[in-house]
Amino acid sequence: QVQLVESGGGLVQAGGSLRLSCAVAERTLGRHAMGWFRQAPGKEREFVAAISWSLSTNYADSVKGRFTISRDNAKNTLYLQMNSLKPEDTAVYYCATSPRNWYAPMSSYEYHYWGQGTQVTVSS
Repeated sequence: QVQLVESGGGLVQAGGSLRLSCAVAERTLGRHAMGWFRQAPGKEREFVAAISWSLSTNYADSVKGRFTISRDNAKNTLYLQMNSLKPEDTAVYYCATSPRNWYAPMSSYEYHYWGQGTQVTVSS
């Protein structure tokens, strides 16, 4: 079992920024793709961003140009920098690890370990 712990969520006004972090208690982080997903009340969990071990990335169209995913393998930590936040970005954000490594999966079915989530609320 791999433990993932998200942090950095909170309440922010529209147009503001937040940086989410995901600490991974697993020594081989560098060999796994990782991703961020989010789930708003009454909605399905949706893909936000992903990054492979070789640092290739994928983003949902709704966050392209505003969000940036990155990773620090030495610190076993995944990040999501969120700028120009909108009320529709309000959701619980989850990080996850994938057994894939050479590409950045966009489907939740390709991820096997998940964090507990962190709440992001954007006020208008």
